[in-house]
Amino acid sequence: MRSPIAACILLAGSLVPAMALAQISAAAQDPFLNLMTAARAHAKAHGVKVAPVLSPVDATVLGEHPSVNVAALHQAGFQIVPWTTNDPVKIRALLALHVDGIITDRPDILQSVLKDARTAAAGDSTELAYLKRVDVTAHRGGRGLRPENTLPSFESGLDQLANTLETDTGVSTDHVSLIWHDQFYNPQSCRHADGSPYTLENRVYLSDISSADAQRRFICDKLHQGPEYGAAQFPDQKNDLSLSPVSVAFAKKEKLISPYVPTYAEQLFRFTAFYADYYRSGAGKSHPEATARAANAAKARFNLETKIMPPMPAPAKESNPAESPVNHTVEPQAFVDALCGAIVRSHMESRAEVQSFDFRTLILIEEQHPHIPTYYLTGAPHSLSSPLVPPALRRP
Repeated sequence: MRSPIAACILLAGSLVPAMALAQISAAAQDPFLNLMTAARAHAKAHGVKVAPVLSPVDATVLGEHPSVNVAALHQAGFQIVPWTTNDPVKIRALLALHVDGIITDRPDILQSVLKDARTAAAGDSTELAYLKRVDVTAHRGGRGLRPENTLPSFESGLDQLANTLETDTGVSTDHVSLIWHDQFYNPQSCRHADGSPYTLENRVYLSDISSADAQRRFICDKLHQGPEYGAAQFPDQKNDLSLSPVSVAFAKKEKLISPYVPTYAEQLFRFTAFYADYYRSGAGKSHPEATARAANAAKARFNLETKIMPPMPAPAKESNPAESPVNHTVEPQAFVDALCGAIVRSHMESRAEVQSFDFRTLILIEEQHPHIPTYYLTGAPHSLSSPLVPPALRRP
């Protein structure tokens, strides 16, 4: 079978221009450009109008010899949105490379760096135009300030005028696109609403609970602070509900037992519209930033990740249950049906994209929902040979 790169060389039986040949040759040597070239060819063949986006871990973009060549990918027509960057020095380095957006736990820090960069670029219309279009993406809602993937975290991200809310999704027993990062509701983040013990030993997987039961049984308001969280600690994270007035009002409207119950994709869409109305004409209309907050929320985007694992055999003994390799997620098509169904029912095709390390789901979305953009999440170059990468997209 001819590879996507080789196939590109045969154009109506004629010779390819020298520049195009050079780009094809570069793609063959660059695993990320190779991946995105193949991904774009697949997407285009199924009617997708917008090229897929590469979302690499920031470590592969930065450094003296980065494995992701931003300039080459830009020249080939791809956008680059790295993850997850909170350090101002790294943020400035990414901006110097003219990445198209940055995924961050601290959208407040990213906004501050962007403000300083705009001041420094005064008079440079080209640079100011670039800085204006940088996409500020709040990772898990901006988990550096609020417990992750909760309504208060999404509210905080919108408070920081994030352009995009990034989050993770699983699939419940009632086929709802539940929002959470892990396969199970993690006891480090969640507790039983009735006060009974909740531990790793009696953990509940998203695929084993309905969306209604999840919102009745769990409150996910625990703070990730302290040395037990190692590098993942967030000293500025707070769960004080006085800081989340929109979440409190929305929870009352939706009859939730707490603003910190697990949420789901369609509810997030409703919450964001509620947030815009809250500051446009509701209780928050007198807030000094009401106009900016309402306007930003009305057009905010959603970067929704499918958290799926490849089929794996159960280990003889789990050395670390919190990081169990056992697969409790559903099949790719079930993810696509649940998440894209939520997007389509909410008429959010123009404001939502799906990202994943699992390129199987992205291929299905390109084939079945060509109006929903795809983001290819990547780690180190060797990850492009993982079981989550369909054979047609794997690097040689």
